[in-house]
Amino acid sequence: MTATTLQRPALHESNEYFKLYINKVAGNDIIASLSKGQKMMESFCRLIPSDKWDYRYAEDKWTIKEVVMHIIDTERVMAYRALRIARGDQTPLPGFDQDDFIATSKTYKRSPESLLAEYMAVRSATISMFIHFDEEMFGRMGTASGYPISVRALAYIIAGHETHHLAIIKERYLS
Repeated sequence: MTATTLQRPALHESNEYFKLYINKVAGNDIIASLSKGQKMMESFCRLIPSDKWDYRYAEDKWTIKEVVMHIIDTERVMAYRALRIARGDQTPLPGFDQDDFIATSKTYKRSPESLLAEYMAVRSATISMFIHFDEEMFGRMGTASGYPISVRALAYIIAGHETHHLAIIKERYLS
């Protein structure tokens, strides 16, 4: 294992918008945070009653299935960005429209078990990638969605984004 205890991302390492997610990550061991998140997500999803997975708390809001799919999609996009930047690619990376991703995902056809299995595979792949990055790779900067971003910030965003959405599910879907 290489450097997984990282300095927290500095202000210049991401767009202001992402501070919401970065600030939700405790500590400086990003691999431990991602691993803990994976265990929490798995346990949490297994406790969601089957009749709640397709529930929307408002007409224009996503179902729990769609929120889980959004977590998966976002992690894939952020991990892809991290890989490109860590490898020294300076190509500006485009943004993505989360609503378009969900609208075309056909998540309504998916079982909760299939979503959880996909989540577990994606998170395991993310951890496997990050575990081999060193401090230099985590510190590399690139451009995504028109803003500077570091690999370190992307790792924290992945962990914090999941924490953010789990809290929303607990608060708005299961309370």
